[in-house]
Amino acid sequence: MKDQLFTIGQELKNQLCEISDFMYHNPELGNKEFKAAEKLTSFLKAHNFSVECPVLGIETAFVATYDSKKPGPSVAFICEYDALPEIGHACGHNMIGAMSTGAGIILSKVLHEIGGKVTVFGAPAEETDGAKVTMAAAGVFKGIDAALIVHPSANTRESGTSAAMEALQFSYKGQTAHAAGCPEDGINALNAVIQLFNGIDALRQHVTSDVRMHGIISKGGVAANIVPEEAVARFYLRSATKENLAIVKEKVLKIAEGAALMTGATVEVENYEYSNDNMITNATLSEAYNKNLRDLGITEILEPHKGAGSSDMGNVSHVVPSAHPYIGISETPLTGHTREFADATITEFAHDRLLIAALAMAYTGFDVLVGDVTL
Repeated sequence: MKDQLFTIGQELKNQLCEISDFMYHNPELGNKEFKAAEKLTSFLKAHNFSVECPVLGIETAFVATYDSKKPGPSVAFICEYDALPEIGHACGHNMIGAMSTGAGIILSKVLHEIGGKVTVFGAPAEETDGAKVTMAAAGVFKGIDAALIVHPSANTRESGTSAAMEALQFSYKGQTAHAAGCPEDGINALNAVIQLFNGIDALRQHVTSDVRMHGIISKGGVAANIVPEEAVARFYLRSATKENLAIVKEKVLKIAEGAALMTGATVEVENYEYSNDNMITNATLSEAYNKNLRDLGITEILEPHKGAGSSDMGNVSHVVPSAHPYIGISETPLTGHTREFADATITEFAHDRLLIAALAMAYTGFDVLVGDVTL
């Protein structure tokens, strides 16, 4: 029956590539992906998927379901389709949206013969306020037996890990004064932020090697002759597990309080983006995908990264058996989050890889539905 899936994929290839190219030419930032969401959901509706959009009040999120009405597992493919500021689809989410949609549609064509259910989830804003965080917490993935997403990359690589992440904003309040005439009357909020940075830099000696702490000063005053009344810093804190991240976060919060005490300022701490859990790859699902990829002709599959970056797919992996492999889209060296990467997503080579990844996902979903893979 996989031969049948292969033929269906070949028939859909041009449409899937057109969808990916459309999103490349119409990049949209997170939670504003209206054209992309419409393009993807219209294609799914045309192939008899039942579509819910918006989801949980997120305007560009969707859940598209094809139910055979016969007993069987439930398989999910997850779309991303947000772009980056100024450099467009430099993370290749245009391809992700097309690949996951393609996988769902390809697999749906044989569902009445094998039973089960296929769901395509549209998850906006992976680069910022990842919708998968909200969707996972709200139980949107309840009842799903396996979830897959494939990410374009410089190389084809097994599903690995990603770091847990907290996005923290530290807002310090002080008191203005003339910086030369009466500095003793001021409370310098910027000094507090500088002490926060110094404290975090000192903490780097006393955390595990997987921890990353990096930040910016997003507000530091308005004029050199005015003691800054308000200063704001934003940090990403990351660790290999959310349990260790909680320990690191507690230490950083104490540093933030100490910086306020040292300067006389007050501090408020809040999340400016959603937190990401660490990615847990289901080894059985991952190996099934790798085997199907090899069967489709891609035999050079690199070992997984121990990722220092973060993704809201981590949150999904804590509630559903999941895999997040990578598909190489270039025959020459390529760096993510560059204009060159975005341009690579619309080449003939990338188009070929788009279909292969969609087919490998569909094959893996088929394996789960017919019981060849037990998770």
